[in-house]
Amino acid sequence: MPAQKQALTIELALLGLVRGQSLHPYELFQQVQARDGLGCIWRIKQSHLYAMLDRLEAEGYLRHHLEVQGSRPPRKIFSITAQGEAIFTEWVITPVARGRDMRLEFLAKYYFACREGNTVAAQLLARQIDCCREWLAENDAKAIALPEGSFERLVLQYRSGQLQAVLAWLEGCQNSLAEV
Repeated sequence: MPAQKQALTIELALLGLVRGQSLHPYELFQQVQARDGLGCIWRIKQSHLYAMLDRLEAEGYLRHHLEVQGSRPPRKIFSITAQGEAIFTEWVITPVARGRDMRLEFLAKYYFACREGNTVAAQLLARQIDCCREWLAENDAKAIALPEGSFERLVLQYRSGQLQAVLAWLEGCQNSLAEV
């Protein structure tokens, strides 16, 4: 097997969709496009999705079997491998490493964590809140060390505002879970 590249967030999300149910590529495409799920986060072309499925299979995260359809050509049905299950499970519980990854990657992780149950979702939220608090403290410490009114300090103050908003949102999610 060739050397593995790090899977992209959308690829890891595809693994999450295949978990527990074997699907053919068009079913996966429909799920990715669903407005009540990942469709709120991503837009992806069908051909790009098919290429990602091929890559995930080449990396050993997915496997397929052919399903006979009478007079129509057989279609591929994908299922997750043990290796795919392991990488997905680790990904879904690990907080994102940078604030800029909140919009796409964290939202996808949270979507799947919620599908896993409130305990997994609550653990992910708690870990991400800890990370955000750490980022905010580091950012604020850098800002305080800079001259008042300097452009760099203004940028760091902007980032602090973003991190505070993210923290407020995460804590709101945490409170919503606690009420369920």
